[in-house]
Amino acid sequence: MNLDLAGKVVVITGPAKGMGRAVTLAFAAEGARLVLAGRDLAAIEPVVAELSELGCETLVVQCDMTRSEQAENLAAEALGRFGQIDVLVNVAGGSGPIGKTGWETSQAEFDEIVQLNMTGCFNTMRAVMPSMVERCTGKIVNVGGTFGMRGRAGRMAYSASKWGLRGITKSFALEAGGYGINVNCVAPGMVDGPRFRDKVCANMAEKQGISAEQAAVRHAEDYALKRVSTDTDVANACLFLASDVSRQITGVDLPVDGGWAML
Repeated sequence: MNLDLAGKVVVITGPAKGMGRAVTLAFAAEGARLVLAGRDLAAIEPVVAELSELGCETLVVQCDMTRSEQAENLAAEALGRFGQIDVLVNVAGGSGPIGKTGWETSQAEFDEIVQLNMTGCFNTMRAVMPSMVERCTGKIVNVGGTFGMRGRAGRMAYSASKWGLRGITKSFALEAGGYGINVNCVAPGMVDGPRFRDKVCANMAEKQGISAEQAAVRHAEDYALKRVSTDTDVANACLFLASDVSRQITGVDLPVDGGWAML
């Protein structure tokens, strides 16, 4: 299937590692031109080196998404370099406190994750929308999470922030649809990687007196497919929603979780 993403200008937030790196390399493989945005430019350098070897045209912009003026500068830099923005993929975000009840979570912890997972995405969406509206075309893909589709004990702050991102996504979809702009959300379940292994599994292992590997297996048992998702699974979903193959899909939450959130 030809996704026809060659030459498209794709802005990706949080491209440095994990899902962000996988998403970045996936779009590069499709021939897209990339604008990579993050707070820590040094952290982005390794993936930029990989892109250089692939011959991918890339612009790197330092950006703290939680600050609206920096998000607006990101859009301006992208437009100045490429003249258009075809796709925005918001991968950047945080996990928040793990293993804390709602009443054990501090306001500072709650505010921080809401800023990262909701305000940051709102700022970048708001920044790219005028140029997309002017051209009557565009795709926005927000990376949410299945804990934003079902509540999760011990992850209240994260869950709340991802529920909020769904609301932002759906409202933008309704407002932007008349301009031919698709706005969707990819909702990964647990994704295998350092955050899953070192934080989620480690926390579960400590509480239940089991090994981290046993904790990973128990997590997988919750899913219909009995396996934890990978970064590549998430990247493929982002490619699909960024392409015209999904032209008649907007405002949806696409779970990439092996069968959990919707079953």
